[in-house]
Amino acid sequence: MKLFGTLSSPYVRKVRIVLAEKKLDYQLILEDLSSPDSKLQEVNPLGKVPCLVMDDGTAIYDSSVIVEYLDTLSPVSKLIPPSGRERAEVRRWEALADGVMDAAVLVRLEETRRPAKQQSKEWVEHQMGKVGAGLQAMSKELNAKPFCSGNQYSLADIAVGAALGWLGFRFPQIDWRGEYPNLATLFEKLSARQSFKDTVPQ
Repeated sequence: MKLFGTLSSPYVRKVRIVLAEKKLDYQLILEDLSSPDSKLQEVNPLGKVPCLVMDDGTAIYDSSVIVEYLDTLSPVSKLIPPSGRERAEVRRWEALADGVMDAAVLVRLEETRRPAKQQSKEWVEHQMGKVGAGLQAMSKELNAKPFCSGNQYSLADIAVGAALGWLGFRFPQIDWRGEYPNLATLFEKLSARQSFKDTVPQ
């Protein structure tokens, strides 16, 4: 399999962590999304990462679709419950973490891609409000539990860890560690895993 992505994308990191936890072999194809020479659109018409290309050339895109597929490829380290409320809870955590990343990515694009005079302060504040609400919800839901969903490491923790890691990377001014000590404790635990160590955003 080939994974098209960047080393800075939190969505790509989520997929790479799942690949590592599942002990699946793949080739990482690094893409410069701003380059006219990028081949990404040849495999994903949306031109977005991550994009997983299987051995027969079939491409899968959107990180949530990719990780769900990957979890079916190996019995090692099952990350998504097979059915029922437990499965819905893990996927809901993933949606919450991805939503925080979505809002934060939009802020970064606004602040780095648009000329200063064209930037909307109201738009940035609106998106940062989503980030803040998402972090608050994560902390409240996590409470004193050892993991996001039940007592077992799952995709929920991977998604939250990828989101928190990217916020620390791109928005160090957001003091989520100080404001939400339980998220900081969870993140430290996750960061000790080899799959997280090997995929630090850069």
